[in-house]
Amino acid sequence: MRQNAAEFFTSLKGKRIAVIGIGVSHRELIPLLCKSGASVTVCDKRTKAELGDDYPPLREAGAAFSLGDGYLDALTDADIIIRTPGFYFYHPALTAARKAGKVVTSEMELFFDFCPCKTYAVTGTDGKTTTTTIISKLLTEAGKTVYLGGNIGRALLPITDQMRQEDIAVVELSSFQLLSMRPAPDVSAITNVMPDHLNVHSGMEEYIDAKCNIFRHQNAFSRTVLNLDNDITRGLGDGVRGTLCHFSRREVPENGAFLDENGDIFYNEYGKRTFIMPMSEIRLPGLHNVENYLTAITAVWGEVSVEQIRQVARSFTGVEHRIEFVRELDGVSYYNDSIATSPVSTMAGLRAFDRRLIVIAGGSDKNLPFEPLAPELCAHAKLLILTGATAPKIEAAVLHCPDYPASGLVILHADSMEDAVALARSHAESGDIVTLSPASASFDRYRNFEERGRHFKQIVNAL
Repeated sequence: MRQNAAEFFTSLKGKRIAVIGIGVSHRELIPLLCKSGASVTVCDKRTKAELGDDYPPLREAGAAFSLGDGYLDALTDADIIIRTPGFYFYHPALTAARKAGKVVTSEMELFFDFCPCKTYAVTGTDGKTTTTTIISKLLTEAGKTVYLGGNIGRALLPITDQMRQEDIAVVELSSFQLLSMRPAPDVSAITNVMPDHLNVHSGMEEYIDAKCNIFRHQNAFSRTVLNLDNDITRGLGDGVRGTLCHFSRREVPENGAFLDENGDIFYNEYGKRTFIMPMSEIRLPGLHNVENYLTAITAVWGEVSVEQIRQVARSFTGVEHRIEFVRELDGVSYYNDSIATSPVSTMAGLRAFDRRLIVIAGGSDKNLPFEPLAPELCAHAKLLILTGATAPKIEAAVLHCPDYPASGLVILHADSMEDAVALARSHAESGDIVTLSPASASFDRYRNFEERGRHFKQIVNAL
């Protein structure tokens, strides 16, 4: 018999639960698990000192800890293991646990099991955070009570008791979350699929397969939105069971939003075209944000009016860390694009501006090639400041690019974010734009891209 969330938490009394990792998805969940009467052990590779402010409230809630090098040892005694999204589902320790009959799940899988309301879910290599946020804004504008979470915002499982049947949950899902997902959203969308996270996934095939889990288990009454302009997502339609929709900047889909040759956005519904707005009304800069709106419009079509769509487009200024304006100082504008953790997302950020930029890039390695990024840097950057583990790889890609000799691009290196900002400021002139757009993950120096972006903003605001 299907449980609701309250019944599930009641059933945990006396169970031994191991929670891997303390992050956004677990800070609220762990105290709830403790309150249910379960014996909860937090497994984290960081030490007590490295956990800092995260440790005391969880200890006070009743959690035990398995920390440091042997942090996974506690999995042996657990009945249930709840993994953080970034912990690989096929890690040998989890494979062994499943073979031993232990339950391995995640906060997001449990949320979909118990969510009482309609769900929208977005995944993709790039654009998923902005698209997810736009969908939530559109539905809020239409008068819905919306809960935003998943890979963005807060954990949703701890607040399922607040949700009503008429509400809507909008979630961003990463490939790591989707890898083991079987519950399906009512409306799913894939913005695009390109190589990413190949330092974790076994290969591109596994990465694509994980993304497909967002719609693979949907029923016939569901809705799936795919990108008609992306070679990979274009070919995924045969696996869709419910209503298949596409969006495109280049052609007219049978069912979905598109951009025409005049720069106007329409929705085509099997031959019936509805004018929505000129793309110039979208306040967010860049063609990639036009694509994000096309995705979101296609996802909510029929729930949100054209006027409500236009209202959001005119007023929404963007999400934190995605081409986020920080400040202007001495005529120089500073932008935080820390969410650009892949070469493709940095390329989109570079194209959003109408002048050559001062770009701060580099971070931890995801085993992605930087050669496709090099021509874009030569075309859109006047100064490239490199820092972090990927700095040598980015520099090598640029130096070997045929466009580099004539580009005038100057490359400098920095030992830290503070040094990078100082170099940018010393070389910038009035009218210049400085953007942090790393094209790399953050884990060489930061816990996540949010921490990196906030550090950058702190430094810039202190100038």
